[in-house]
Amino acid sequence: MDNHHKSTEKLNLSDYLALDRTKLANERTYLAYIRTFIALLAAGVGLIRLVENTLAQYGGIVLCVLSPLFFIVGTYHFLVMRRRIREQERDGKGN
Repeated sequence: MDNHHKSTEKLNLSDYLALDRTKLANERTYLAYIRTFIALLAAGVGLIRLVENTLAQYGGIVLCVLSPLFFIVGTYHFLVMRRRIREQERDGKGN
């Protein structure tokens, strides 16, 4: 049975469990994006404040400027996936 036919049927227990695993994986991925954002920001601030080398300080500025991109991309990815998961749940309940 392919996925196109499955959306018109109600979800069984294994489908609900798969959706739960997918939700948890989505949350773990989002937390990894946030962890990367914090680590890059901390490294950038550390380079700026603690290293006297001008090149290293410029590297720290680059890290501080780029680190929010991880937060933005991670948040976007998380919200898109959450919407897709909710659509699957809604379609599976026969609504």
